Amino acid sequence: MRVLLTGGAGFIGRAVRRRLTAGGAEIRVYDSALDPADDVLDLDRLRRASQGCAVTIHLAAKVGLGVGVSDIDDYARQNSLGTAVVLRAAAEAAVRRIVYASSMVIYGEGGYRCPTHGRVRPGPRREADLLAGRFEPPCPRCGSFLTPVLVDEDAVPDPRNAYAATKLHGEHLGATWCRETGGRLAALRFHNVYGPGLPRDTPYAGVAALFVAQAAAGRSPEVFEDGQQRRDFVHVDDVAAAVVAATGANLPDGMTALNVGSGTITTVGEMASTIAGALSAPAPVVTGRYRLGDVRHITADSARARALLGWQPEHTLADGVRDLVAESSVGSR
Repeated sequence: MRVLLTGGAGFIGRAVRRRLTAGGAEIRVYDSALDPADDVLDLDRLRRASQGCAVTIHLAAKVGLGVGVSDIDDYARQNSLGTAVVLRAAAEAAVRRIVYASSMVIYGEGGYRCPTHGRVRPGPRREADLLAGRFEPPCPRCGSFLTPVLVDEDAVPDPRNAYAATKLHGEHLGATWCRETGGRLAALRFHNVYGPGLPRDTPYAGVAALFVAQAAAGRSPEVFEDGQQRRDFVHVDDVAAAVVAATGANLPDGMTALNVGSGTITTVGEMASTIAGALSAPAPVVTGRYRLGDVRHITADSARARALLGWQPEHTLADGVRDLVAESSVGSR
């Protein structure tokens, strides 16, 4: 099988390449980090790269929160327009299957249940509440305390930053591509991906990478809010396995959205403590600081991916942290 892999030099892309290679696939890596000419906005070049491929795996993206407006146009250019160009190139090269890297951030806040009103969707958190240390979103109808629950793919999207908006737009463009071409597209909504090779020295680094960088330097990991934010941290090798499985799975016609998570709920504070302990660093410090674009809780129900892809995450949090610690130890010698 011949595969076009955009973003193949990135964190997730490298893990996907390893797995594709082990399975005997012929891979065309398209990544500006390897060749500056590999621009996802270059239709002619992408069309040529797509020729003869059975599948396009589209991982290339500008990542991060995008909490301000200073780079909102760049998110739209690289992610929304870039995805549109990848889709057009695939159509014109007769590629009929695409695996698209979406994200859990399209949901905004996760799922919640009110004791009185059942399933509810809280609105954006107010800065006045965050300043006062009131981090839990209240019921939008009665103000009661809410219980967080798992989110499945049928939840109504509510993107709350530029990155999230462009990832959801990519799904909408993918659905259009499917209708126009008769192709199939798997939109994999990755949760908090971590593992070996996790980028650290970047303003777009995820929370696990920031904790590792702080702990490896002998400092206390700095935890925002009260550390009780619930997340689903999923190992990069499990994500790569889901991506590769989606290239050949018997998927329904059209676009199929699939959560890709570990199935284990971990608080941000627990992740910080685990990393600090593994690196013999000082205990985490809970700062109370916040980012207005962050959500409180978001955890996945990945049953659909397990069923349709025949996929099962294999790495525990302890496995992943052990990998990160080993990598940090090598890097510090």
